Amino acid sequence: MAKKKTDKSKKVNVTLVRSTAGSIMKHKATVRALGLRKIGQTVEHTDNEKIRGMINSVQHLVKVEE
Repeated sequence: MAKKKTDKSKKVNVTLVRSTAGSIMKHKATVRALGLRKIGQTVEHTDNEKIRGMINSVQHLVKVEE
């Protein structure tokens, strides 16, 4: 059975709080994939497993608000 798409999907705000300078390339790529470019920039994503995994891998660089 197909899932129904709801308008009330949860959102997560992700803010870059630390620089990626000195980080390993995998972490830099993850931050870029999240859409973050500058310190202090905030982006909004839907709350799903893929985004949570990306956030978890760079949790020392970002701040998350639900």
